[in-house]
Amino acid sequence: MNTKKYFYVITIQYLGYRFHGWQKQPNLKTVHLMLDKTLNYILEGRRFKTLGSGRTDAMVSAQEAAFELFLFDEPIDDFTAFLKLFNYNLPQDIRALSIKEVDSSFNIIQHSKVKEYLYLFTHAQKQHPFCAPIMTTILDELNINLMTQGAKLFEGTHNFKPYCFRATDNGIYTREVLTCEIVENTIFKANFFPEKSYILRVKGQGFMRNQIRLMMGVLIKLGKGEVSLNYIENSLKADSKEVMDYIAPASGLMLNSITFKQP
Repeated sequence: MNTKKYFYVITIQYLGYRFHGWQKQPNLKTVHLMLDKTLNYILEGRRFKTLGSGRTDAMVSAQEAAFELFLFDEPIDDFTAFLKLFNYNLPQDIRALSIKEVDSSFNIIQHSKVKEYLYLFTHAQKQHPFCAPIMTTILDELNINLMTQGAKLFEGTHNFKPYCFRATDNGIYTREVLTCEIVENTIFKANFFPEKSYILRVKGQGFMRNQIRLMMGVLIKLGKGEVSLNYIENSLKADSKEVMDYIAPASGLMLNSITFKQP
């Protein structure tokens, strides 16, 4: 007898500060682990499987991430009731936003999508400790204008091998970055935030391990005067042998949105 399968895409948001990233790992609290534990409880033992659209590192947050839920035998009849029950039982630093049914041809990993990441940061002085979960503070003075120019160099199709953590000779490193810019933060507000903070906004179809944090790392070095605009430009050339040595802290990074493109 064939088992009937049902397929759903669920969007979520989470604060990554106390999680060891997305992927399940032995004896560690991860986002995927908490989602599956909660689903196992609310589905009362019904068979299911989940698959994330990608991984985030330890302490990285998400304004909007997504995973696919494969449900066997019985469908979800009432999406509103399901979301309410799911959120009631999830930990307070994870929230489910939406659910929609998809067909069996949809694959959340292989389906074409555009991701937008934000990196929230400030500089020059120590900030309120409450900023720590989502904002990186660079205690040195940074040249924000120069960093803004540097960010634009990443736009377009380049060799991003220097911006992949532990790159091998077998990977595909020619990637396209659709948007890369530094703007003043007008999105996130709190009374304990500094008067002025900034966002690195990066948009593209796919990113390699630690790519955005390595990009942010070299922009911080640029802002400190340790490297030049020419250094970044040369690092992106096809024959570049550079290996970036500074990964920006994880807690400033968040997945802001994920958009699935129609086939």
